[in-house]
Amino acid sequence: MMNLYEYERMYDEAESLKYAMKARGVDSRPGWSWIQIEQGIHVFEVDGKPHPETAEIYEELIRLVFQIKKAGYVPDTSCIAYNVQEEEKEKLLLGHTEKLAITYGLIRSDASRAPVRVMKNTRMCNDCHEVAKHISSLCDRQIILRDAVRFHHFVDGKCSCNDYW
Repeated sequence: MMNLYEYERMYDEAESLKYAMKARGVDSRPGWSWIQIEQGIHVFEVDGKPHPETAEIYEELIRLVFQIKKAGYVPDTSCIAYNVQEEEKEKLLLGHTEKLAITYGLIRSDASRAPVRVMKNTRMCNDCHEVAKHISSLCDRQIILRDAVRFHHFVDGKCSCNDYW
């Protein structure tokens, strides 16, 4: 309900609901994504402990976003619930855990050309879905992402879900 209020730009109602939930001990589930590289599991959490290679991951993600923007990608900030400027919303999109996990997978498995496999505990937002499609095309890599709803298999800029999830 809170996300719906925020999507409709009803920020006061969303804030009231947030406080009511907190007062009753109800908390929303924090998002996280993980990827296995060789024998290690790498977890990316919303507001969690930063990854040891955070700077390198963000540097590569910013480079990728710049490239896919040239190819037609337009950030979809509708999933950012904060009442902030559009430019700030685009920066917040960079912190989505699946983008960080995908980028880390690309950095660490580039030589193998193996598919990048990511697990996510919540539903993927529209923007992350679009980014994954564009990155699969740009990098000529398969991306397999399991979110809370289904498996997404991104190949050559297309997803197995046919953009319905």
